[in-house]
Amino acid sequence: MNSVALAFFLQADGGASQSSGQAQGMGALAEMVGNIGSVAVGVLVLLLIASLYSWTIILSKMSSFGKATKQSRRFIRTFRKATRLHEIAAFAAECPASPLAQVFEDVYDTYKRITGGSGPPRSLTPLERTAQTAASEAVTTLERRLTWLATIGSTSPFIGLFGTVMGVVDAFHGLGTAGTATLRAVAPGISEALITTAAGLFVAVPAVAAYNIFTARVRTFASATDDFSRELLNSLEEIPQRPQGQPRGLGELPQRG
Repeated sequence: MNSVALAFFLQADGGASQSSGQAQGMGALAEMVGNIGSVAVGVLVLLLIASLYSWTIILSKMSSFGKATKQSRRFIRTFRKATRLHEIAAFAAECPASPLAQVFEDVYDTYKRITGGSGPPRSLTPLERTAQTAASEAVTTLERRLTWLATIGSTSPFIGLFGTVMGVVDAFHGLGTAGTATLRAVAPGISEALITTAAGLFVAVPAVAAYNIFTARVRTFASATDDFSRELLNSLEEIPQRPQGQPRGLGELPQRG
């Protein structure tokens, strides 16, 4: 019984010591934050704004890229199964986030203008120009605000470094004021330097990682859009000519395996 009681006492004492250590650690962190100067506060506020804005962009792009991927997959399946252009056009209106649907709508408008909506086009040149322009506009829309992620990711460490430098300056100033090399004299400045450095990295790392991921996805969308543009132009070029006196549906596509 005595050994059991001793073990229980030691366990309780160890838990109390651990809780006390955690409380002291939190208290020390709160004390460091409370002792930072106005320059460090300004740096932290600026980094906080940059972090909030970068996460707004990240979440927005995750949502828009997810919708673009889902709608593009649905649209390309519908495009390859459909036999009439107006059927594809009706479905394209239901996929506003898809860059493929955007390219199709622009090309289809040009096709109707130069052919009247039926038969093969006399020349693919206007359709090719329209497809290139539409693809470029779709990719540009996907890239919107990504430069802000790159800017935040590249500048945040330097903003944090500015706070680091000012913290070191404060540390030397405290050392000179105290006249003696004591930890109490340099601790506030060093704490400023460490906090601002960590804050700069905390803001920069997610922004840089998200920028690289989103840039890779934009390249994937651009490649898929180019491939679809060629497939669409080939389909339009292969539209059969309407025989004399035989009515055909508007924009009837050739049979595709």
